[in-house]
Amino acid sequence: MSARTRDLPRRSCLSVPGSSERFLQKGPSVPADMTFLDLEDSVAPLEKDGARAKVVDAVKNLDWGERVLCVRINAWDTKWTVFDVIEVVGNAGERLDEVMLPKVQTPAEVVALDLLLTQVEAQAGLPLGHIGIEAQIETARGLINVEEICAASPRLEAIVFGPADFAASMEMPVLTGGVHIPDYPGDHFHYVFNKILMAGRANGLQVIDGPFLKVREHDAFRDYCKRTKVLGYDGKWALHPDQVGILNEVFSPTQEQFDRAWAILDAYREATEGDSGERKGAVMFGDEMIDEASRKMAIKFVARGDRAGLRRS
Repeated sequence: MSARTRDLPRRSCLSVPGSSERFLQKGPSVPADMTFLDLEDSVAPLEKDGARAKVVDAVKNLDWGERVLCVRINAWDTKWTVFDVIEVVGNAGERLDEVMLPKVQTPAEVVALDLLLTQVEAQAGLPLGHIGIEAQIETARGLINVEEICAASPRLEAIVFGPADFAASMEMPVLTGGVHIPDYPGDHFHYVFNKILMAGRANGLQVIDGPFLKVREHDAFRDYCKRTKVLGYDGKWALHPDQVGILNEVFSPTQEQFDRAWAILDAYREATEGDSGERKGAVMFGDEMIDEASRKMAIKFVARGDRAGLRRS
C-alpha cells in the first residue's frame, strides 16, 4: 500500500469520468480529499479503451495537490480489467496512489489484483507495494464475504459500499440507488452499513459510503450523509462538485468537539499520570465521568480533526 495515503482523509471522494477531457481538467480544482478517475460505469463500453490514455495523461500532467488520487478499473467479470491495470498503472507514474476494484465478490479477486499490481509495478519501475487498493461491495455475495475481502491484501486501504448495484443484486423494488425509501419504516441499508463498517474497522481500513444520485437535492444529501457519519464512516462519494463542500463539513468534527476531545485527553492524563497525589483510572470531567473508554473515543475525534486540518484553539 502507499504509505502516503493510508491515513489521509477521505471525507469527500469525487468521481470523475475518465473519458471526459473537460471533467478531467476540472477535477484538480474541486477540493475533494480523494478523487478517482473512473474507467467503469461512467464510461461507455466503446470509450473504455480510449479513456485509459486520457486518464494516464491527467494523472501525470495535472496538479492534484496532496489528495488521494485513484483510478477505478473495471471488474474482473469484464474483458477490460487486466489491460486497465497494465496500461494505466504501467504508465501513470508514482503520483497514482490507488486503484479501485468494483463489484468485489470474493477475496480471491483482491488477491488476483494484488499479484497483477506487483508484476506491473516491477515492470514499470515503481516501488513494490506502492499502489493501494480500494474494494467496492456491490452485491449480495460480496457482502456475505466482506470480512474475508477486507483481510485479503495488505494493499487494501478502504472498503466502499455501492448502493445502486447492491439494490439491483438484492432485487429491491427501486429504480434509484443510494437515496431514502419512504415506504420502508427505517433505514433499508442499516444492516449493510454496519456489516461493512465492522469488517473494515477490524482490518484497519477506511470505510466509505457510495453515491447519492439526486445531485441537485443538497438538503436531502446532507441529511443522508449523517446516517453513515453517525455510525463511524470516514466519508462518502461525490458525483457533483457541489456535494464536496457538504461532505467535507459533515464528516469533520466541529471545532468545539475537537477542543473538547483534547480537553478530555488532558484531564484523563492528569488523573492517571499526574503528580497531584492519588492516580485514578476514572475522574469527573464537568458533569461526566471519564475513563479509559473516554480516552479511546477522544483519540478518534482528535485523529479525525487532525486529518481535517483542525488545530486546537
